Order: sequence, then C-alpha cells, then structure tokens
Amino acid sequence: MFSSSRDRFVGSRALTKAATAALLSLAVGASVPQAGADPQDVRNNQQEAQNQGDKGDKKAEEVRRLLDAPIPKDVDGLLNHVKKISNLASETSDEVEQLKIDIKQAEGNLGRANKTADDAKKRADKLAVDVKSSRANVTGVSQAMYRGATVDPVSAFVGSQGPQAAVERSSYLATIGNQRTDAVDNLTRKLKDAAKEKNKASRSKATADFQLRTLNDRKSDLEDRNKQLDKLKDKVMKVVDGLSPEDRRRWADRNGPIDVDVEAFLGGLKGKGDSGAPVNATGVVAAALSKIGSPYSWGATGPSAFDCSGLMYWAYQQQGKTIPRTSSAQIAGGQSVSINDLQPGDIVGYYPGVTHVGMYIGDGKVVHAPDYGIPVQVVPLNSMPVQGAARY
Repeated sequence: MFSSSRDRFVGSRALTKAATAALLSLAVGASVPQAGADPQDVRNNQQEAQNQGDKGDKKAEEVRRLLDAPIPKDVDGLLNHVKKISNLASETSDEVEQLKIDIKQAEGNLGRANKTADDAKKRADKLAVDVKSSRANVTGVSQAMYRGATVDPVSAFVGSQGPQAAVERSSYLATIGNQRTDAVDNLTRKLKDAAKEKNKASRSKATADFQLRTLNDRKSDLEDRNKQLDKLKDKVMKVVDGLSPEDRRRWADRNGPIDVDVEAFLGGLKGKGDSGAPVNATGVVAAALSKIGSPYSWGATGPSAFDCSGLMYWAYQQQGKTIPRTSSAQIAGGQSVSINDLQPGDIVGYYPGVTHVGMYIGDGKVVHAPDYGIPVQVVPLNSMPVQGAARY
C-alpha cells in the first residue's frame, strides 16, 4: 500500500514537472503567437479580385473601342451606336453603386473585427498583468518543483513525531502539491485560451483589412473607368440632344411606349383584388406610375430623376420596403418567379447580365426608366429580351 501511494505521488510529481516546465516557458515572457488573414479567405478574395480585374479589363477595352469608334452617319446606325454606349454606361453605373454598398459593408465588418481584436487584447493584457504579478512566486516554486525539491511520503514519515503527524504532514504536502498543479494547469489553460482568442481576432481583422483593400482597389479601377464613361455619357447626351425632332422621337419610342390613364388603370388593378402579392402591389405600382414623364439620370434614385433600378428602389421605399439597389441584385435578391406567373409589383430583368429592370404593372405591361433622353414610360412586357423576374 505504501509503495502504491509512493508511486502515485511520484507520478503526480512527474506530471507537475511537465506542467511546470510549460508554465515556466510562458511565465518568463513567451510571446503570444500572431495570426494573419485566414488563408482560404485570402485565396477567395484574391480570386474575386482577379475575376473583377479581368472583367474590368474587358470592359475598359470595350469603352476604349466605343470611344474611338466613328459616329455612324445614318440614323439607324447612330441610334444603335448610342444605345450601346448608353447600355455600357448604365451597367457601369450599377457596378459603382453596388461597390459603394460593398465597401460600406466591408467597413462595418472591419469595425466589428477591430472591436473584437481590441476586446481580446484587453483580456490578454489583463491576464498578462495577473501572470506578471505572481511570476516571482510561480517561477520560484516551479523551479523548485522542477529540481525535485519536494517531500515524498518516506521523508514525511521520517521527519515526523509519530504516525498521526506523518499522515497529517503527508496529507498537507499532497494538498499543496495538488494546489500547485491546479494553479499551473489553470494559468496554462488561460494563456492558451487568450492566445486562441487573440489569434482569432487578429485573423478576423487581417481578413477584413484585406477585403477592404481589395474593395478599395476595385473602387479605384471603377473610378478610372467612370472617367471614361463620363466621356461616353457626354457623347450620348451630345448626340441625343442634337437629334432632329423626328429622330428624337424614334429614340424615345424604340420600345413602343403605351399611353396609360394611371387612375383608370389603378382602379382596374384594385378591382381585380390582387391580394396574392406579398407587398401592396397597388401601392408600389402606383408609386412607379406616378413618376411617368420623369427624366432618366444615371445613378439616380429620385424623387425627380431615376435610372432603371433607382425607380424600382424608390417605388418600394414609398411602401416602407427596402430592396437591393442595382438591377442584377434586385433580380437575384427576390423570390424568383416565372414570366407566366407575374403579378403587379414584380420586377422584370432584361438583357444578358440583367443590366436593365422594369416593374410589371399587369395587363402585359411594365413601367421603367429607359435611357437618357427618354422619360419614365410604360412599354409592353416583351419589348426587350427578358432574363428573369423577382417578387418582393
């Protein structure tokens, strides 16, 4: 029995030595490891940046080509040329608006990551102070334990005044040893936990920093392209403003605008009892139709001028609902619906890449903000190539 007790004590001493050695390396000033951005996040962001860069290069080339292209002399060629320029300007305007949203979100993520990192640092600093205040005692005891300066059960028995005293002394020493072991384990665990927290916070902050740098790079690229597009817009405005009244009418009527008696149309819509729409369809349709005749302006969300997605955004805001800002995001963000199942208030996407949107108002019609020089108007649903539809 005595031998068994001694073996357990020796085993405990060995574990204590190992734990103490680990504590010594931390207590005498071992630094907490730092983490960089999550490798997978970095790879994903690098790939996204590469994809955006490739897309930007292609579009920049298209801009340069259109800038350098001669203005067609015939009216049909001229209108088609201006339409291409205007479509590219609208698409890039949408990208700029989406980028602003992305950067704002990234800045919010960065702020939260910074707060997490600061909180983790405060906890780590507090623990470092606690460790430092007891380092002299912990180091002295740990070194003594590591050298073997402990009293085993035999020594406790020999140095005592009797069996009862030996038992009490041995029990006391065992208790002290257990307390030392617990203290070592507890401090070691706290240091490891602090290191993990600090690394996690640092990784989150580094990833957010990287994302923000990537987005700012994209913003810089888009600003450069926007300068080119400003020249394209100038071309569009100069050409359209310089059209003869007859050719200006051809430009404005290219999608077959329909005259609509708004009050009568809305009265008929209410009469149909369109209660199946998730949002007050009559309300959003009425809001959009109230802007018939308003001018088109790239990047505008009202209340006096609009681009295509800006009109959708504004109309839904009038009913207290916020939808995505840009054309492609509006189609991607809502509930996808079949063209055959459209309800008033649904948003319809047009052209490859969904570079244009309009609102379905019922009876095979949509209201939209078409292009520079063309006011908000109602046109047939299929007057442009449909790419999809979304419901909010």
